[in-house]
Amino acid sequence: MSTAIRDLRDQLTEQLGRVVIGVEASVEALVIALIARGHVLVQGVPGLGKTLFAKSLARALGGEFKRIQGTADLMPSDIIGVHVFDEAARNFAFRPGPLFADVVLVDEINRAGPKTQSALLEAMEERQVSVERTVLPLPADFIVLATQNPREFEGTFPLPESQLDRFMLRIDMGYPARAAETLILGRYGGVLAAAHAALEGVAVIDRTVLAEARAAAERIHVSEALNGYLLDLAAATREHPRLALGLSTRGVLALLKAARVVAGLRASEFVTPDDVKQVAPWILAHRLVLTPEATLEGVSDAQVVQGLLATTPVPR
Repeated sequence: MSTAIRDLRDQLTEQLGRVVIGVEASVEALVIALIARGHVLVQGVPGLGKTLFAKSLARALGGEFKRIQGTADLMPSDIIGVHVFDEAARNFAFRPGPLFADVVLVDEINRAGPKTQSALLEAMEERQVSVERTVLPLPADFIVLATQNPREFEGTFPLPESQLDRFMLRIDMGYPARAAETLILGRYGGVLAAAHAALEGVAVIDRTVLAEARAAAERIHVSEALNGYLLDLAAATREHPRLALGLSTRGVLALLKAARVVAGLRASEFVTPDDVKQVAPWILAHRLVLTPEATLEGVSDAQVVQGLLATTPVPR
């Protein structure tokens, strides 16, 4: 079994660890998204280092980083780009927006209006944008990292189900542990330019390792019994009394791809139900829509996922 998947994880952990502290689980989620060509929704309160996390990823990949700040007046042309008249050439030239970068951070995506959120759908699904009947490709390893604060609702536009389904996984970033926060205070507490200096120390990883990791993930075997387990989980979400909307087929595929990567991380040649259970909270929670009654009772999407994993029979 190829070790490329673990090599990629180790290289990213080392390089991102030069800048961000205490996010090892998030790095593993990023590895899954990169190998499976998925996008990531990062959920957490402000001030946890989400922007620094995205910048570090872009630098480690050797790609271009762009940030889009979600606001109510943000328009689709602000992120896609516009045609501007070129006086010298006497014609209109397209000036690409920040969406044409390798790593795009959409900060506070739920503050952008529905029209702008919809402009991301084609880019995230097909890695291209359509501008005045012209289709323009995005970078080969294009990835969107979007953030949202789950505790602040004033002036926000909740992401529609179609948008949430485009995010392969959701990372819930909480407050760092005391030991990690102590290291953060020691590293960044005295010098204003410390974060910038730390970013300069991030080395570009070998991009061939990413290609090898993707090829290795495709070779990992998935049995018919495991496919049946995935379908049973999907059916359980669609029939759950506390859910108004269950898992889509895109979500089932994301669960399978993520489980393959996790199997590769433990150097296995096949996927097991435990691999599925490990990635299910990242893949399922943001795709499930609770019924109004469940919301009033204080039930969370994470609790529903844990219940589904506990009650769905596991193949032997």
